[in-house]
Amino acid sequence: MTKRTASIKRQTTETTISLSLNLDGTGQADMCTGVRLFDHMLSQLAKHGLFDINISANGDDIHHLVEDVALTLGKAFNEALGERKGIVRMADATVPMDDSLASVALDLSGRGYAVMDLSFAKNDLTGFPTDLVRHFLETFAIEGRFNLHARILYGSNDHHKAEALFKALARALDKATSIDPRREGVAPSTKGMLEN
Repeated sequence: MTKRTASIKRQTTETTISLSLNLDGTGQADMCTGVRLFDHMLSQLAKHGLFDINISANGDDIHHLVEDVALTLGKAFNEALGERKGIVRMADATVPMDDSLASVALDLSGRGYAVMDLSFAKNDLTGFPTDLVRHFLETFAIEGRFNLHARILYGSNDHHKAEALFKALARALDKATSIDPRREGVAPSTKGMLEN
């Protein structure tokens, strides 16, 4: 099987990012964005999706940093998926974390789109604005060229809500990026191809 990996460097006047991704990894994570809670959430994506992800990033403010990491990670997923032949393509996951429950459904269709139903009590998770959770997910889906529906069903602790959401995203991405041996080498579409 062809290696499904990507390495991307992005440098702007606002951020510097170096990222590597292996879709067929073991969940190894090395995150260094300077924002501890963001690193924690990105590590959930790697660990529970069984992706090897290394990110080194810094930026002039947290908004630019989160946005550009999402752009870079989305591009890496799109590149690593290639023509998307043989993938399961569509998947969903619902994940609890203590008081909270989050659900993610996605389609690696080659068309980026995001629908969010996220509610947080406050706009702060230990220095990480909760509005950036939405912005990260939307940007990641658009640049990764996949359709994403994400929903926090309920919960009282904002940290638990966000973590359940990232874990659900990880589990759904793990399933959707998996190779189905029954369609190996074939695009999972009646069109015979998926955009990439």
